[in-house]
Amino acid sequence: MSEYKMLINGQLVTSDDKMSVINPSTGESIVDCPRGTKHHIDAAVAAAKAAFPGWSATPVAARAALLNKLADALEARSEEFARVLTTEQGKPLAEATGEVAFTAGFIRYFAGLELPMKVVEDSADRHVEMHRVPLGVVAAITPWNFPLLIVAFKLPPALLAGNTLVLKPAPTTPLTSLLLGELCRDVFPAGVVNIVTDKNDLGDHLTSHPDVAKVSFTGSTATGKKVMASAASGIKRITLELGGNDAGIVLDDAVPKDVAPGIFQGAMWNSGQVCLALKRLYVHESIYDELCSELAKLADAAIVDDGFAQGVQFGPVQNAMQFEKVKGFLADAKANGNIIAGGDAMDRPGYFIRPTIVRDVTDGTKIVDEEQFGPILPVIKYSDEDDVFARANASPYGLGGSIWSSDADRAASLALKLQAGTVWINKHLDLAPHIPFAGAKQSGLGIEFADEGLAEFTQIRVVNRGATA
Repeated sequence: MSEYKMLINGQLVTSDDKMSVINPSTGESIVDCPRGTKHHIDAAVAAAKAAFPGWSATPVAARAALLNKLADALEARSEEFARVLTTEQGKPLAEATGEVAFTAGFIRYFAGLELPMKVVEDSADRHVEMHRVPLGVVAAITPWNFPLLIVAFKLPPALLAGNTLVLKPAPTTPLTSLLLGELCRDVFPAGVVNIVTDKNDLGDHLTSHPDVAKVSFTGSTATGKKVMASAASGIKRITLELGGNDAGIVLDDAVPKDVAPGIFQGAMWNSGQVCLALKRLYVHESIYDELCSELAKLADAAIVDDGFAQGVQFGPVQNAMQFEKVKGFLADAKANGNIIAGGDAMDRPGYFIRPTIVRDVTDGTKIVDEEQFGPILPVIKYSDEDDVFARANASPYGLGGSIWSSDADRAASLALKLQAGTVWINKHLDLAPHIPFAGAKQSGLGIEFADEGLAEFTQIRVVNRGATA
């Protein structure tokens, strides 16, 4: 594979320290890449700070044109990016190809937005304008489940708004971000985009840096709390997209054979490694057995293999640490429920676990109450509608949720009863850049996507002018 380097102040740089990147389909190292240090973080922040005055003074249309140029460059090398993504993350090549395309689409979407001045009042007494101005240096920290796409949740809105950026990718999936750095070097002025790797040991140094104005973090709730505490010293602006334990509620009028495929995909996409995945399913007692059976059939028929294999549907869990965590959830499922499909790690190299369906399980168990972040779906029986919404809402998380019914209007009438940032009807995991995305409770703070997400990267500046004498 290529030699990968970090991007600091328009230069591709290496480090005396190295770290191995592991292919989750084999458990073996595929390449050594640079491991950043505090010195690299400091240099990246300094470069971003120095580039900020020039970049923030660049017209919005010119910033947008460069973002579109980045999207062009990404699309021109889409096959290369997809193959690197499958190798480091494990997902099927078709899904990796889709992620690259979706990333370019997000970049183009934000490039098409505007930051118009708003006249709040224009009267004989005053003329008041509200402008949105950039914040300064943005620290972006991304996870390993969608290592390329989630960069596009942060980089394009930050840059369009006139900020400069320091990106820190997840240590187990740094390669696509470093590859993106090669493109950014050729597109943006030096210092506008900087990319530094680490072994999960530089996050606090970055988020607490006095010259960082905003932190945009996607990851676990536990780490998000640390990010929030670290950013507090400078009253930094923060956006946190954190963990979820999304509930799906299947009403008594749903047809099991009709809803099972959508439920299964909503739970198992990316081998369950999605913050917004359907992670616990409540099913009315009248259709419980039939729906469990339909889900088990889908799980048994699933093709789990190396992401480059023909016809593969699901790849491995991404890293050894998460693999061990998911095996712990499997043990809890065996102890507290009835596994009707899957249930074990596969006997082969890599971090493979078959899609697993668990029935006869209840609230109060680890497999239901905690976020698995793996290919496991617990299915819980209910009988009372008010009770099931109370149980679904008992979680400290509130990222997303879904309601499934043969009567979409009935389901929609219940949507506001779910305490979640997004509630889907007869689907799960439907995202688009123009639809605001925000978590409730401990699932996040702030908004991503759409005009509202772009605004998170700005400061309001009000100009209040009195009457002319």
